[in-house]
Amino acid sequence: MWLSGCDSRRVKMHAGQVDITVETVAALVGSQFPGWRGLPVRPVASGGTVNALFRLGDDVVLRFPLQPSPADAHRQDLLDEQVNAHRLAGRVPAAVPEPLGIGEPGPGYPGPWTAFRWIPGEIADGSTIGDPDVFAADLAAFVTAVHTLDTGGRPWNGETRGGPLADQDDEVRQSLALSAHLTDTARLAEIWRECLDAGDDDRPPVWLHGDLMPGNLLTAGGRLTAVIDLGAMGIGDRAVDLMPAWNLLPAPARSTYRDALGADDATWQRGRGWALVQAIGALPYYAGTNPSMAATARFTLNALIEQV
Repeated sequence: MWLSGCDSRRVKMHAGQVDITVETVAALVGSQFPGWRGLPVRPVASGGTVNALFRLGDDVVLRFPLQPSPADAHRQDLLDEQVNAHRLAGRVPAAVPEPLGIGEPGPGYPGPWTAFRWIPGEIADGSTIGDPDVFAADLAAFVTAVHTLDTGGRPWNGETRGGPLADQDDEVRQSLALSAHLTDTARLAEIWRECLDAGDDDRPPVWLHGDLMPGNLLTAGGRLTAVIDLGAMGIGDRAVDLMPAWNLLPAPARSTYRDALGADDATWQRGRGWALVQAIGALPYYAGTNPSMAATARFTLNALIEQV
């Protein structure tokens, strides 16, 4: 499967979140993709926060944004994700989603949606990763391949992750204020200041996956086999892709990951910062609606606090 955990189709996490039924999905598929008409549609239990997933037959997964919009910018985001999938295919040492099509708004669903080839595998966690050091090396090889793709000299776009870490200061402080009853916010505030002290990266920005959460990493036989969900991919500070060091890996494998990526002290500190940004934003937001995402946030924050 692609994702596991709570069912994002049923739990309301966001304002404007819509319910998407199997019947609606089947009708949209039947009217827009006649070659797939009649294939069984099955919901996929998901801990994700952006899309509801449906499996179509054995080989297709459909992704329906939970907050759909007919706006051109929203459609462009979905198209960009598919472009990025083609950008990575065959250039990274793991499978990535294969785009199969883009659907249009229709009865029961007011926005575009996408279709990808189904990728078998298990979500990366302590029970599905074999040797953590081997897994860390596998993931570092994927990240290195992404970071060495040609950017054409393009800068950070001002929207995706990977800009100046200090730009996140207001959001982090607000999230800390909302989380005093959930975690050790005093210590996290100290860590945040340490991360900001690392300053900005003066090297050219690189391509990033941008969202290396455990739910986006698939395993088989204990090894990394696929990296999915390219919606956050962009150009920016390479430190963003250090987040798995804290959101997934145990401490010894954390060092393996750092060494394999050659992260210097300043980059490592910014990576800590990006892990904190993601986790402290997620914890208060999802504490009551998405147990899977909240648990990952707690794991990340605990790893940051316990790091020596």
